Amino acid sequence: MRIGSVSHSLLMLIAGGAASLILAAGSARAAPRAQADLVEFEKMTWVEVKAALAAGKTTALIYTGGVEERGPQDANGGHNLMAHATVEAIARELGNAIFLPVLPYTPNDAESIPGTIGITNELLAAMLERLTEQAILNGFRNVILMGDHAGGQPQGYEEVANKLNARYGALRVFYCDQVYRPASDAFDQYLAQHGYPLSLHGGIPDTSEMMYLDKDNTWVRRDLVSSAVGDPVVDGKAQIGPQSPHNGILGDARRSTAELGKRVFDMRVDYAVRQIRSLLTDLMIQPPARHPQPP
Repeated sequence: MRIGSVSHSLLMLIAGGAASLILAAGSARAAPRAQADLVEFEKMTWVEVKAALAAGKTTALIYTGGVEERGPQDANGGHNLMAHATVEAIARELGNAIFLPVLPYTPNDAESIPGTIGITNELLAAMLERLTEQAILNGFRNVILMGDHAGGQPQGYEEVANKLNARYGALRVFYCDQVYRPASDAFDQYLAQHGYPLSLHGGIPDTSEMMYLDKDNTWVRRDLVSSAVGDPVVDGKAQIGPQSPHNGILGDARRSTAELGKRVFDMRVDYAVRQIRSLLTDLMIQPPARHPQPP
């Protein structure tokens, strides 16, 4: 009886060890990330970038964020939070793109309320031009420029794209404008249709999207959302008067929710993906560019 008990224990130990080895082997096999999952340039090795390019991920996405005060309830770097999440979602949806590190500064000016750090239009254009050319030297065939902040849009982005396309004698650089103004306008229409107040800055769109993306509760002061109201917006213009709270909000953010944030986030991604796919499809069906012949 004792021998049988020992034999049973030994068999259980062996079986358990074998199961552990199988699980360990499975984990080891699963450890390397699938190549299709790698879309963030700064978290990839050069070997992974090279392999991704060879596999067809030849479109580079350059997205700009921004740092500015946006009310007592929202962190100053909200544009960067939204930009990173948006461009990653766009890259994954496209399937043939990799996104470069988000540029955290865009044209703006520091104000009487601390929180805004901006650059000039000239600096932005120089940065976009330099980053685009660096992306092409890394092996990307096409570059898409996008922004989460109004500064520099659309003129600055369009000028850089046109300048570089003229330099290369072919369409390689595109400005995707749908992710910003058209998507924002569409969401504003949704808000108006459902009885929500409109905002220009720090209101329901900004706060809701940040609430949706703020998974660790570090970007939105949720206890302040219920009092997050600033100057009213009427017919698209802020009504700033002697009783203005001067709190960085142009509009009313009090009815912000993560559910509304998901809606505006999904709209931005959808608008961008459809435009980028259209741009790249048009590029594929165009005849090859004729390069000017030297004299």
